[in-house]
Amino acid sequence: MRQSHQLPLVGLLLFSLIPSQLCEICEVSEENYIRLKPLLNTMNQSEYTRGTSFSANVLLSLQLVGIQNQNLKQKLIQQIEYTMKRRLSQVSSGELALIILALGACHNPDENLIYDYHLIDKLENKFQAEIENMEAHNGNPLTNYYQLSLDVLALCLFNGTYSTTKVVNYFTPENKNYYFGSQFSVDTGAMAVLALTCVKRSLINGQVKTDESNLKNISIYIKSLVEKILSEKKENGLIGNTFSTGEAMQALFVSSDYYHENDWNCQQTLNTVLTEISQGAFSTPTAAAQVLPALMGKTFLDVNKDSSCVSAAGNFSNSTHEPVTVTTPGSQSSISVNYSVRINETYSANVTVPNGSVFLDVMEKAQKMNDTIFGFTMEERSWGPYITSVQGLWASNNDRTYWELLSGGIPLSQGVGSYVVHDGENLEVRWSKY
Repeated sequence: MRQSHQLPLVGLLLFSLIPSQLCEICEVSEENYIRLKPLLNTMNQSEYTRGTSFSANVLLSLQLVGIQNQNLKQKLIQQIEYTMKRRLSQVSSGELALIILALGACHNPDENLIYDYHLIDKLENKFQAEIENMEAHNGNPLTNYYQLSLDVLALCLFNGTYSTTKVVNYFTPENKNYYFGSQFSVDTGAMAVLALTCVKRSLINGQVKTDESNLKNISIYIKSLVEKILSEKKENGLIGNTFSTGEAMQALFVSSDYYHENDWNCQQTLNTVLTEISQGAFSTPTAAAQVLPALMGKTFLDVNKDSSCVSAAGNFSNSTHEPVTVTTPGSQSSISVNYSVRINETYSANVTVPNGSVFLDVMEKAQKMNDTIFGFTMEERSWGPYITSVQGLWASNNDRTYWELLSGGIPLSQGVGSYVVHDGENLEVRWSKY
């Protein structure tokens, strides 16, 4: 009976069975590979960067686009394996999902580590803990919906166990976890589209069994999320901001049957991202790693393809070891900024730091000046350092509170470890709710 009532749906959703023919994909031409060198140089620096998320993001990107840099790959795998041996229980669900995607990409030999360390079972348990936390704390996960989407994607691609009904219940497009305040999070929505598309394909080809209503709802969710992503498209082609555009491109690649051709000029987006690269926008290994697959026409759904990933990009990757330099205006060796912490009242100080410093450098200098007022803690996450507390006041997923970074009263799209500050700038960390 199940086959007879799903057959019409298979016909209607045939796009999902042959994505390579129907996805709207644009990619960097081979003659323009040279314009990707800054990204590869930045990713080469990741061997000196601590943090499992850094290693997993970069390894996943290298595997997907077929970069043949065995020396760097082995160092990244060693960092990941160290984590699996020493502190796997401390890794968040999304970090574990990234590890699985990176090790399993394109059926490389390192895929065996996934099963040697029982990573799928561990991810199933962590995903269940996220669901239980949402049920107990007003729909708030332990981490966030970006990580939750990574969980579903990895479990789907590697045949893990998850509840399709739970996915349908919690991934509704109007869920508050797609938003920061009233602002839709493009990268979160994009990762959810990738995860839901994987689930949809698994339902259609019979890998996962469910009732027809779940399949219909997932298709409705994808369409709605795609519309929200496209609504964040800027005049220059960026979607959301510079750093969310790569994942938005991936989502749009796999969902072209949910929008019209004139809704998105893929080539314009590609050209704008290439310009951003030339201006040093993707200056951290994670930022570089997350944008590169889309530029090469790849998505995270390519992770479990039957053949290994091979790309002409590998032809020049081994020669790209020049350091990346980001120029900053002015020639002075130090600059002065006004730095504030705002909770119920505002605490300010004038801070002098070397020219070219990032927001984190300002915070560290201010902390040395007055630890009571400007003391803070942080932790390494996939995008780099994340501020967890200031003056002992901790960010909380359950309470939906966080420390917001602002310049001139405007929220920043870059992180505390990547935003380069400027002379005379008014910087602020503000206790906020989302």
